Amino acid sequence: HSTGNHSINQSVFLFAGATGDILPDSLPSVPGTLPHFMKEPEDAYIIKSNPIKLLCRAVPALQIFFKCNGEWVHQNEHVSREYMDQNTGLKVREVLINVSRQQVEDFHGPEDYWCLCVAWSHLGTSKSRKATVHIAYLRKNFEQDPQGKEVPIKGMIVLHCRPPEGVPAAEVEWLKNEELVSSLTDDNIDTRADHNLIINEARLSDSGNYTCLASNIVAKRRSSTATVVVFVNGGWSLWTEWSPCNVPCGRGVQKRSRTCTNPAPLNGGAFCQGMSVQKITCNALCPIDGGWEEWSAWTLCSVQCERQRGRECNDPPPRHRGKMCDGPSDTTENCTGGMCSQNGKLLHDVKPQSMDGSNDVALYSGLGAGIIAVTVLVVAVMLYRKNQSDYGVDVIDSSALTGGFQSFNFKTTRQGNPLLLNSSLQPDLTVGGTYSSPICFQDSIDNKELFDPLPDIKVKVQSSFMVSLGVADRAEYHAAKGHPPETFPRGLNRDYSNSTVERRSTKKGLLTPNSPHLNPTKDQLGTTGVFGHLGGRLVVPNTGVSLLVPHGAIAEDPTSEMFMVINQGESSVQTEEGFEILLGPEVTYGPPGIDLSRPVAMTIAHCAEVDADNWNVQLKRKIQDNKWEEVMSVEDESTSCYCLMDSSSCHLLLDQPGSYALVGEPLTQAAVKRLKLAVFGSMGPNPMDYSLRVYCVDDTPHAFQGVVATETCRGGQLLEEPKILPFRGNTFSLQVSIQDVPQFLWNIKPFTTCQEFSFSQVWCSNQQPLHCAFSLERYSPTTTQFSCKISVKQVKGHEQILQVYTSVAESKKESVLFFMQTDCTVTSQTGPKAFKIPLSIHQRICATFDTANTKGKDWQILAQKLHLDRNLLYFAKQQSPSAVILSLWEAQHQDTGDLDSLASALEEIGKIQNHSETGINSTEFKKMHFIVMFRYFCSVSA
Repeated sequence: HSTGNHSINQSVFLFAGATGDILPDSLPSVPGTLPHFMKEPEDAYIIKSNPIKLLCRAVPALQIFFKCNGEWVHQNEHVSREYMDQNTGLKVREVLINVSRQQVEDFHGPEDYWCLCVAWSHLGTSKSRKATVHIAYLRKNFEQDPQGKEVPIKGMIVLHCRPPEGVPAAEVEWLKNEELVSSLTDDNIDTRADHNLIINEARLSDSGNYTCLASNIVAKRRSSTATVVVFVNGGWSLWTEWSPCNVPCGRGVQKRSRTCTNPAPLNGGAFCQGMSVQKITCNALCPIDGGWEEWSAWTLCSVQCERQRGRECNDPPPRHRGKMCDGPSDTTENCTGGMCSQNGKLLHDVKPQSMDGSNDVALYSGLGAGIIAVTVLVVAVMLYRKNQSDYGVDVIDSSALTGGFQSFNFKTTRQGNPLLLNSSLQPDLTVGGTYSSPICFQDSIDNKELFDPLPDIKVKVQSSFMVSLGVADRAEYHAAKGHPPETFPRGLNRDYSNSTVERRSTKKGLLTPNSPHLNPTKDQLGTTGVFGHLGGRLVVPNTGVSLLVPHGAIAEDPTSEMFMVINQGESSVQTEEGFEILLGPEVTYGPPGIDLSRPVAMTIAHCAEVDADNWNVQLKRKIQDNKWEEVMSVEDESTSCYCLMDSSSCHLLLDQPGSYALVGEPLTQAAVKRLKLAVFGSMGPNPMDYSLRVYCVDDTPHAFQGVVATETCRGGQLLEEPKILPFRGNTFSLQVSIQDVPQFLWNIKPFTTCQEFSFSQVWCSNQQPLHCAFSLERYSPTTTQFSCKISVKQVKGHEQILQVYTSVAESKKESVLFFMQTDCTVTSQTGPKAFKIPLSIHQRICATFDTANTKGKDWQILAQKLHLDRNLLYFAKQQSPSAVILSLWEAQHQDTGDLDSLASALEEIGKIQNHSETGINSTEFKKMHFIVMFRYFCSVSA
């Protein structure tokens, strides 16, 4: 026998039907017959590295040996066994061998690896069938993946699939939306032997995500998903009845209409071809008003001394909705010249009985009417005076206590028709709401007046909705006498708010023209200020961008002129297409080379729904040759800068001037950025035309100001409160459609009712506004009302509805500046009044918490209680960690100025120190005294 490279598994093998007893040598057999195989070896597959077993069973058989690939298998590699067949009483011999993966791989022959067994008896030998042995596998990649399709309803769908190569050949199944598709349960579906999926007549329910699933004994493989969309082309409904002639007299027009709703287009199906409205001429019969005939002759004088005459309305009679004749159809007069007797007296001698009573009634009626009129006038005057005295009571202004950044509470009442917006009535979209003032400040009093009584401050607000977005069209501020007037930083004029809206105008004045460090262009918007050792703050109004220069950041003796600008043009930040996007404006502060002993705090508004699982947000800085480098990821810890992200803004601690930008990289398709939606309207060149413009812009104040500037130039009117739409990074597009337009009053340009932005246009807009326009035409100049719904939705995502009710005037309306805070002119403040925390208290906090005690660094406890305990290594490297923590707190709370929360944190720290085992030492006692004083200050401020 051949001594091939066969290995044998020496483990005990139990045969089916074996008794386990030792069989005698003289088991009965059937002499004189050839061996008969009761069990022949079967084809087998080796999975991974597991060997397979080949089995032969024959009767009668003196010996059984395996032969593989033409060579005998060594006797030692056989496991043989004899046992008695309980049914026949004959001796049965079984032989088993193992075949390993290595044996099959080492075989190189013209055929597949095969084995058979040969059995001997007294008369000769018998051979079994050949059993082939293969190594099972399944490749990873499909030879052909199914492709997505858009198919009309009742059309045929054919999805091709060629599974990966494998042994044994893979079987194919189809999944629709992760559920198995079977032709056994649906006669409309055919899964053929060539692995293709055929749907004979497409139904709406057949839309979905299809996956080809290939599997064999080794593994399962999934193809790429093919999206099938079954669309419906629109079909016209029946025509309506003809409308009445549109003129009461003469030549006019009749109309009838139909809608594309039989069926309505679905899933991107084509809109109906043809006209939705038909017109024909009509001739309306003009109305003929009735005319009086001549009076008839007088009748004879009656016993009542009267005579009568009459006339008829027949000259001509009224026809075709004409008017009846005006005036009486008959008349009566005295026919005796006043000499007719009544009760024995001449008529002119008889005194009317009701004369005196009539005079009394007239007298009393006049007196009653006069009294009622005086009462109504008195009540009206009292109500007016009461309203005037209460005006401003609902406004609480803490600017005298908090140094300039304040919160207002506004309560407004709705006026006019709440469903109709026009140029004189801006949306009042909330009642009794509370709003925080935008990043802007007025000049405030010095800190020495912190404990003085509140000044007499009144605020008059036209619209709570406009204030909530940083707008007060006509806000009137009245402060008590003795307060210092507004101060303006060098290079900034009182026309700053107008310059803010006219973003891309060449008008200068925002920045000092001869500044040695900055030459602003038409694509830049910013401000400047001169700062000394006491620090200050720079703000670009209505943009969500500010810069805080802390106390001590600049040397004491010289002052430094600093600037901050926002890039208005296309950003130069390099982003990877389809991945990174700009989340906020690109901001530059300087001048370059300025020596700062403490980091400044920059605030930039962003549009991301921040979630560490879905976003990787990075801070980037511009370097030479207009290139950008990554400074840090906001989730990482760094000692070069600090980044604090909240829901709408990012607060940065920076010690190096330059240009900075926030860039976001979506990690999953669940990443969301916020879009602000707004609809504006204006009359067209033709008085019968009206234009609607729908804007989709990143939800940052700066980005929305681009829309404001554009609509201000166009004279557009805001028609509905802007709304927020979460837009997911899932590659689906954004659709904007107009609905519920009055068909008999307005006509919309065909094929424009639904417009679409691709995903890349919206996702990579990088702070630039997108908009689409709807052109409408009214049929009659008497139509002055317009209403519709604007639907903005992401395919397979969120939807927002903008409801429009407006009055259309033929005369061009005066443009109204939306979201522009006209009183927000102070863009730079210096010294203590620029900060929420008074300088003396700020210094006291730093002196207390920068000192180490037995429990460690107190500033770490301060950071923990203020929820700023991430990236503590950055604070640890600062000369005064407490001062930097307070600067970050100032930037984070510049809108609210929540001093009470800071006092509560300090009080809680004091309680912790109070419970220490060593008692309260002198330092802790001073700290507690400071907390009580600070708490008192906050209570007075409130």
